[in-house]
Amino acid sequence: MRIEFQTKNYKAKDSLKEVIDKKLQRLDKYFDEDVAIKVNMRESKNIERMELTIFLGSTVLRAETRGEVGQTMYDLIDIVIPKIEKQIKKHHTILASKSKKFRQKVLVENIKAEEKKTSEIVRTKSYDLTAMDEIDAMAELELVGHSFYVFLNKSTEKVNVIYKRNDGNYGIIEANV
Repeated sequence: MRIEFQTKNYKAKDSLKEVIDKKLQRLDKYFDEDVAIKVNMRESKNIERMELTIFLGSTVLRAETRGEVGQTMYDLIDIVIPKIEKQIKKHHTILASKSKKFRQKVLVENIKAEEKKTSEIVRTKSYDLTAMDEIDAMAELELVGHSFYVFLNKSTEKVNVIYKRNDGNYGIIEANV
């Protein structure tokens, strides 16, 4: 964190700069990279003012406070830091929100791409239907380990599909030709 001090009509002591530097170091937890902070201190008509400006690339965060009569720069730094901290948190929330929207957009695009991929026929199988009853078809379904099995029903002489339901039971679809 780079801290730059500017003053106007005010002479900042080194001890004040050290206190401000120490208190601003706790803002370092909010930033990954090195950021620049400008501390502007000025006095007019016996009223002191302090302004903090943080430069984050193209974004600028700024907080200012004006002291009452008798308040010093030591008091003002304790007032202005929570203000700038609130702005930093708000900025991070906005960035996270934008990032989430971006991730959701990418996710939707990926799903659409997957749907396009899965909507084509990629394999064809053929086999001879064997006549069997429903009990034998259930046994075959369990043997092959698939979710359905196509067979020729011995009693109705129609093509049937037996499938395993979510509740663990079986269902049959009978085709009419």
